[in-house]
Order: sequence, then structure tokens, then C-alpha cells
Amino acid sequence: MDITLAKTFLEIIQSGSFIAAAERLHVTQTTVTTRIRTLEDLLECQLFVRNRSGARLTDNGIRFASYARQFVQTWNAAKRDLPLPQGTVNLITIGGEISLWNPLLLQWFNFLRLEMPTMAIRVEVGETASLHKKLEGGVMDAALVHQPDYWSGMQVEELLEEKLIMVRSTRNSDPYIYIDWGEYFKQQHDSALAELAKPGLSINLGPLALNHIIENGGSGYFRSRVVQKYIEEGSLAVVEASPEFSYPIYLIYPRNRNNAVMEQVLRQLRAASRKDFDWSQH
Repeated sequence: MDITLAKTFLEIIQSGSFIAAAERLHVTQTTVTTRIRTLEDLLECQLFVRNRSGARLTDNGIRFASYARQFVQTWNAAKRDLPLPQGTVNLITIGGEISLWNPLLLQWFNFLRLEMPTMAIRVEVGETASLHKKLEGGVMDAALVHQPDYWSGMQVEELLEEKLIMVRSTRNSDPYIYIDWGEYFKQQHDSALAELAKPGLSINLGPLALNHIIENGGSGYFRSRVVQKYIEEGSLAVVEASPEFSYPIYLIYPRNRNNAVMEQVLRQLRAASRKDFDWSQH
């Protein structure tokens, strides 16, 4: 299938009509119509129902949308990654959640550069949903996440056992700050701490919340490895009798990537995770 057909199909979905898609693609409406007819002929099904308000996807069109996105994403990744940089023989793309880039993803990258110097490496930091989509679409080889999705063909491996603990500033423990560690944490948190379910201050980035509490005071839930150094230094203290929540780190990768190169890449990550790094994000 011509990549242009898939891009045109997706543009109609985004813009809402054949006319708007033609304007954004800088082609005529007739060209857009011809492309969609060609695509429908190839797939042997109708993708859109056109009406006065624009274009509506059929059931088949809805099903095809995910394939079209994967197709375009894979094509863009191929254009980005090929040809390989001079002096390299393989390319690997690894990723991790924003909260895991330092030190784990950073050290994984460092290990790979040191032990596999002829490998081209692409490192991406992003949200969990984005990382999952790239893995599923075949444009990422492995990723580090806290809350993995499970689906056929995806290997999920617990890399490190982590927990979220409540800490407070030793200078001033107020206010309580809710840090968004995901939907599963929210359910557990609100069930165990109903009185803190609706705090006046919420932050969706752990390092930002931690910085705020260190400088201004307050309390909140953080990963135990990250706050350990601050506890030892005396700037933070564990809130006594507060519940702890499990928050492990997982490695996820497609099972069909289980080759010699991939096994070496994963071996380097496992070695990196066993090192005694400074997680404090100083």
C-alpha cells in the first residue's frame, strides 16, 4: 500500500472532512477522493460515509485507523533510522518513563555505549502510553515503565522492586501534596487515605514535587530510592504509620525481538540495575 494513501486517510480523520484534508495536504479535493477510493478498493471495504457535516468513519474505517497509524509510524521510523550511521552495524531504540531517565535509563545507555560501541542507539523518554504504542508498532525495542500493559507477544519482566513512601520536610510538614503516580496508585491512595483524597495541591511530576518540598516544606509520596539520600541527610523524614504502596519498575519488550543483539542489550540493562547508583536526583 502506498504510504500516501494511509497519510491521506489519517488526515481526513484529523481534519474531519475531505475538503479540509485537501487544503492541509495542498492537493485538490478530487485527488483526496481518488486516494480514498483506491484505498477502499485495495481493502475491499468502505472506510468513510460522507455527509454535509464532513466525513464519518465506518466500522471498517475505525478498525483500519490503528493499522494506518502503525503503518505511518513504522515508515517514519524507517526513514529516521536508515541508513545506519557510518561505523555502526546495528540500531537499537530504547525508552523509559520520565521518572526513570535518571539514573536507570541513563546508566543503561552508558553501559551500551561502553560495551557495544558499534551499535547505533536511540533513546526516547516519554509517557507510558506513548512507549507502549511504539513497542506495539515495532518502532521501539525495549522500555522501562512502572505500570505495563499486557498483550500477546509482549514480554513483561519485573526489574526492580520499588515502593512509594510518604515523607515530610523536617522544617515544615505542611501542606500535603498529591503526586500523580498513575490511576492504580490513585485508587489505592484514595482508599487508604480518604482524608487526603482531595488535597489543595497536586503535581503530576515527582521531581518537581520533590524540589518544591525540599525548598518550601510539605509532605507527599515518593519512590523510596529517590528520597533515601534526603532522609539520610536529615532534610526529609518518613511519616510514621503511613501506608506504603508497591511501585516496581518493569522492563517490557516484544518477544519476537529475542535475538543475540537484543539479549546483549537486555543483559546490559540488568547489569546496570544491579549497580548502587545515586537515585536522589540531586
